[in-house]
Amino acid sequence: MTQAANDLQAPEPSELSQAIFMAYQVKWVEDQSPVKIMEKSRRIGLSYSEAADDVLYAASAEGANVYYISYNKEMTQGFIQDCANWAKAFNAAAGQIEESVLQEEDKQILSFTINFDSGHKIQAFTSNPRNLRSKGRPGERLVIDEAAFVDDIKELLKAAMAMTMWGGQIRIISTHNGEDNPFNELINDVRAGRYPYSLHRVDFDDALRDGLYRKICAVNKKLWTREGEATWREEIIARYRPNQDEELFCVPAQGGGAWLTRVLVESRMVEEPVIRFTGSKDFNQSSPAVRQVLMQEWIETELKPLLKRLNPELRHALGMDFARSGDLSVIAPVEVASNLHERVPFLVELKNVPYNQQLQVLFAICDVLPKVSGIVIDSRGNGSYIGEAAEDKYGSVVLKLMATESWYRDNMPGYKAAFEDGTITLPKHDGLLQDHRAFKLVRGVARIPEGKTDGDSHGDRAMACVYAHAAAKLQIAPIGYTEVPGHARGFDNRSSPDRQDDDFHIPEHEGW
Repeated sequence: MTQAANDLQAPEPSELSQAIFMAYQVKWVEDQSPVKIMEKSRRIGLSYSEAADDVLYAASAEGANVYYISYNKEMTQGFIQDCANWAKAFNAAAGQIEESVLQEEDKQILSFTINFDSGHKIQAFTSNPRNLRSKGRPGERLVIDEAAFVDDIKELLKAAMAMTMWGGQIRIISTHNGEDNPFNELINDVRAGRYPYSLHRVDFDDALRDGLYRKICAVNKKLWTREGEATWREEIIARYRPNQDEELFCVPAQGGGAWLTRVLVESRMVEEPVIRFTGSKDFNQSSPAVRQVLMQEWIETELKPLLKRLNPELRHALGMDFARSGDLSVIAPVEVASNLHERVPFLVELKNVPYNQQLQVLFAICDVLPKVSGIVIDSRGNGSYIGEAAEDKYGSVVLKLMATESWYRDNMPGYKAAFEDGTITLPKHDGLLQDHRAFKLVRGVARIPEGKTDGDSHGDRAMACVYAHAAAKLQIAPIGYTEVPGHARGFDNRSSPDRQDDDFHIPEHEGW
């Protein structure tokens, strides 16, 4: 290899994508965040693409040293050999692989090094060297591969983060090794917003969608077919059973205990009101005009006194979990203090209440909610009507949420962190406590399981608070609201609560 490092011509990411890499590999390489983390399935080629990027980095005069740590000799040898092959492919000026042994008290650590003419090196270790804290000159990069399995991972992560003080870069790559592992804790902390790190996630099916099996077929000169891919997928899953969720689908094996403990939830509860309106048979069979009058009376006597207590100087948000008849509709406003502490000043429960009267209550709150910065409404199924009506009235401040597993994965760690950090206060109410205690990890994601959690609730109170917490985090500037004369409640003629003809009908069943 004779070409100078300064003349190194690195391929463009698009070229790598077309010729060698799959989309998730390119996305990983292109992300130049100071700290980035990959939560991944096994055997999807992430270390291979990382090796390519590390060679380009170390071989460049503008780059720096790269240090790689894994938990066994075979992985380390495989990585350094990939680096040597990439150096050859890129025609980078580099020496041969050098092997040495570091003696650290009761253990020996193998080290493999490639030196580049740029003056930089890639050095790979089979375990965590104690002198890592001495690293961290400007720009140096640390790669921790299969971090969940590395010895003393907490201390290693401490030392790694210290490197960033001088402009160093950290790349953390791993499959899962249990729910209580520091790697999973780190991921949850990132999702909770405790650390501003870049987080990537690629499970087995993500990799297949991006062409993993096609690439395997191409390398092995085998014809790709859809049927062949389906068969291969089932074979791989069977090979990893009963641990396929953790090994392939980024779901850490569960530990014991509840997702939120009773002690933790109770410690964040204070005396705040929870009010309820239950729609009787007579109420629901009344005309729309009569229902409106009856609901307005309840708003005046029960709700408005609570609204008058809201602090006009503070930012507010709101979450609503919708139900028509089987469960509860719950509305949770949230007050955000200057120190970002969130307080739910009251909850409103609506049981068996028609859509337009639910909107009547929702609008009575939102119309006077000070400095509204976000409204999140559960808009699955029939809830889409509530979400659309609120969006028509309040505009982009409303998020019509159709929550997916990825939404829960991204948002639930932050909600739990608010309890752990003491930055949220909820009404002291047994039903709300039971709803929070009902959260279970389903495929590694906190969810409310099937069935009632407390009487007629299916976690509805807790979910309204989750949505309120999410609403408080929306990146929307707080707005004021002035009602346009002649357009009370923000409805057009078709959807007015006062409309009495039968042309407009909302299906009464849930669960579209």
